[in-house]
Amino acid sequence: MKNLFSLIFLLFFSYLTAQIKTAETVYFEFDKYNLYNDQVQTIVNFIKRVDTTKVESIQIYGYCDDRGDNDYNYKLSDNRVKTVRDILTSNGFNKNKIVIIEGKGRVVLTNDPFENLNETRSKNRRVDLFLVKKNSFGKGIYNSFQDNHKVGDRVYLDNILFPLGSSKLTEQSKLELDKISKILQKQKNIQFEIKGHVCCTPSYYEDAIDKDSRERKLSLNRAKSVYKYLISKGINSLRMKYIGCGNKFPTGLGEELDRRVEFLIVKI
Repeated sequence: MKNLFSLIFLLFFSYLTAQIKTAETVYFEFDKYNLYNDQVQTIVNFIKRVDTTKVESIQIYGYCDDRGDNDYNYKLSDNRVKTVRDILTSNGFNKNKIVIIEGKGRVVLTNDPFENLNETRSKNRRVDLFLVKKNSFGKGIYNSFQDNHKVGDRVYLDNILFPLGSSKLTEQSKLELDKISKILQKQKNIQFEIKGHVCCTPSYYEDAIDKDSRERKLSLNRAKSVYKYLISKGINSLRMKYIGCGNKFPTGLGEELDRRVEFLIVKI
């Protein structure tokens, strides 16, 4: 039975890693949020080639280059996203599949010298479109929150992972949780359980030690970290609870994917 469970996870996570990817990018002139005809055509061509029967949703994120103040650039990047959204919908893309539109503001440059600063900045003035493919893995298992969940459904996200021995959220995990919180704020009826996991622990221990607290409840602390972060994003604590599952459910895909959390829908 354990081998069967590991095989299921192996298949699922192999499938999941290919679920979200950049589908298209369009670029803007400095301080502009309208697009030239060639970039509009890029979006139109994107719509033509996408098989919407296999797409669960699309996520759109906008960016600016490093010049200008933060408030102005957040507004500009948001307007760029709305431009792309309007082109999508006016050319027949289902607006209900556009689940997240967000302006990210400016892309801050590193201290490293750039051979071509103008080219770097031009690539940062962009909107990225991400496609989320429909999950065909199995009934009740999803790679994102749905509009019509049932009690017992499980949501697995391979972007919410942790460093070895730590319950601290990575920046990548926070970005993923930011997306989830926006969805949950719209779906206020969903109640769920956050389940934390660990890797690399001897079989005679059920859990691992959190290197910060020195407590042997790392999986619980990981789930708690997600719980607290969602609260900070406005999700009612009464809608969720957290538990630690220790090392009971390895994925069979290596240590990194075992350092994770999952969501179980407990009430609709």
